[in-house]
Amino acid sequence: MQAAVYQGNGKIVVDRIPTPVIGPGELLIRVESCGICHTDLKKVQYDLLPAPRVYGHETAGQVVAIGEGVTQFQPGDRVIAFHHIPCKACFYCQRRLYAQCPVYKKVGITAGYEPAGGGFAQYVRVMDWIVERGVEKIPDGVSYDQACFVEPVNTCLKAVEMAQIQSGELVAVLGQGPIGLIFTMLLRRKGATVLTTDTIAARRELSQRLGALESYDPREVELSQQTKALTAGRGADAVFIAVSAPGIVEQAIQASRPGSRILLFAQTSPKERIELAGADICMGERLLFGAYSADIDLQAESARLVFGGELPLERLVSHRVALDEISRGFDLALHPDAKSLKIIVHPQRTTT
Repeated sequence: MQAAVYQGNGKIVVDRIPTPVIGPGELLIRVESCGICHTDLKKVQYDLLPAPRVYGHETAGQVVAIGEGVTQFQPGDRVIAFHHIPCKACFYCQRRLYAQCPVYKKVGITAGYEPAGGGFAQYVRVMDWIVERGVEKIPDGVSYDQACFVEPVNTCLKAVEMAQIQSGELVAVLGQGPIGLIFTMLLRRKGATVLTTDTIAARRELSQRLGALESYDPREVELSQQTKALTAGRGADAVFIAVSAPGIVEQAIQASRPGSRILLFAQTSPKERIELAGADICMGERLLFGAYSADIDLQAESARLVFGGELPLERLVSHRVALDEISRGFDLALHPDAKSLKIIVHPQRTTT
């Protein structure tokens, strides 16, 4: 089969590798759509994990083979698969900190090499513990491109739940890439008033169409002035940071009120550093916290939101690239312009 293999030093090469062989309790899935996620981009850009690997975890496709003992799926089923599933029994799972569970940290989908998601390949092997609780069937009429949003929607829904957003609150979302726009939709669904920022005008315009009251260019407008103008001088009740940039956490603090919640979502590289005035957190009684990866308790809800069409996710897709165009897809995601937003890889399609 063909796969986009990460070879280290930021280099990805489409190569021919063996199709995975499945064992008891496992599935072989033909990958039809896999979204490019910024966590994968960072792993490549910063060379965070040893090569070779096949990345890609927003995976939707068709079951083509089932292992011995599998009864809940059949060849021909259209499915999405989460690449992490917790044990539900350990210290962290008992506290609903699923992303810290040792079993959760084990990637359960591979196209070959060290398991790393594998969705940027024509076929993936889904391991038994993922098959048991981490695969959802795609209903008729739902495209693979739409279905591959289930995992990122889950991660965003988890963050919104952690922030305990209430109807009527003012929430600022910094960054209106695909994740920031999903936050905007989910927060409006919660009844919040949403202000957003982004440096790309087309994203700001889409943000307002998807529910933001206003969207600003942070280079031209001081967000703190806008949040305070709407709250009798207090500031935002919560701020979601959906982009990584120098000084952005300090910007979130300045735009928020004392006692607010500030969510870090895009700060996934251990090489990133944040410097803040401690008094803004301590004396300002702000809650600064992170949310990372998916929540199994929200798996069914995130699938319902995506499959039911409650979120207009198709408006986020700007490019669909063939497997041998994946380097162009990564470049579009790393260096977005007015026309680029969510990029989806179609591994079964090639340009040559």
